[in-house]
Amino acid sequence: MRTVLVTGPGGAGRTTLAAATALAAARKGARALLLTTESSAPETVLGTALGAEAPTPIAPGLHARRIDPGDRFRQEFLAFQERAGAALDLLGAAPLDEDELTELPGAEDFALLQALRAEHASDAWDTVVVDMPSAAETIRLLALPNQVRRYLRRLLPPERQAARALRPVLAQLAGVPMPAQKLYEAAERWETELSAVQRVIDDPGTSVRLVTEAGPVAAANLRAIRAGLALHGRRTDGVVVNRLLPTGSADPFLAALSGSQQTALKALREEFPDVPVHEVPHLGRDPQGVAELDELIDGPAGEIGDTGTGDTGETGEPGETGDRGRNGETAGPRPDPWTVEDRLATDGLLVWRVPLPGAERRGLGLVRRGDEIVVTVGRFRRIRTLPSVLRRCTVSGAGLRDGVLEIRFSPDPDLWPKSD
Repeated sequence: MRTVLVTGPGGAGRTTLAAATALAAARKGARALLLTTESSAPETVLGTALGAEAPTPIAPGLHARRIDPGDRFRQEFLAFQERAGAALDLLGAAPLDEDELTELPGAEDFALLQALRAEHASDAWDTVVVDMPSAAETIRLLALPNQVRRYLRRLLPPERQAARALRPVLAQLAGVPMPAQKLYEAAERWETELSAVQRVIDDPGTSVRLVTEAGPVAAANLRAIRAGLALHGRRTDGVVVNRLLPTGSADPFLAALSGSQQTALKALREEFPDVPVHEVPHLGRDPQGVAELDELIDGPAGEIGDTGTGDTGETGEPGETGDRGRNGETAGPRPDPWTVEDRLATDGLLVWRVPLPGAERRGLGLVRRGDEIVVTVGRFRRIRTLPSVLRRCTVSGAGLRDGVLEIRFSPDPDLWPKSD
């Protein structure tokens, strides 16, 4: 299955282009699904109301579904309240009714991830296109499962569960479920759910597509976004440049605007030499309905429906399961792009190479905390556990070269094996 996550700066038309991408894939014979959390924009674009419980047929081969974060939040909260009933009774808490629940900030993110996981597990689709939030929020959203799993492992270490067998006995003696038991059970459920979501994000068939307008700062904005995506191992499979005016206009005003767009388009192509840059024309209006989306993707813009899995080098962390090919075979996990280069024989160093296309030196930060490394790129941050061989080394320097951060490690004499 191919999963295309469509994002970009706010106002660039990502919802329209997500719908167009899904439609273009369907026109090429794929069973395509569009997922969105937007309440009204997709209905204007597609020309029909979307259901929240089940996908709505839009066109031959194309379905769309609007995710309802409020409904998801209420279901999860009521289930949690039921599981924690005994502990809440001990505290004298009054349970909340369904009709008084409204979703909290962040509920939309979890609802989107849960829907993505559920649809990815279905055999109903060849291509799932997701209308993601704005680019910075998307980067944080895609990093969320791993971050929450890290928090859970720190706060509720799995090795502490060794005494689990004693908890039922203690619960019987006390006459109520032990809070720690319930806590670990909840952590296990979260770990299972988050691991499943992470497998979808890390799947070789999952990629990010960036939507932008051809403005004077488009290349600089996308450079920072691309660096943030690369920091978290996310693959950028294309850039869609929206609302391009025709060239050669006799009107001086339109000719100047078109010339400015062409200059920005050239800068984008230079910024993304290894990523396809798709051009989408300006229709003179906002597309409404499938017929106008067809008009949008007619001609060169039809390329946005391409869902091949060509690797651009910006791969993610290895997943636990691989992508299934046409004959049902497993393609294998995506390789980890953070690779360790052995230079011990020549330089006495080990080098951890981190691909960060688009990153700039002035926005980089690097801190080691025990067996972890904290890498900061602009406003984005990632924490990774060191490979075992690097835990016995000290950080001796780092440098950014040709879009790759090289972190140099020197063997610690007190920890490194002594040679005879």
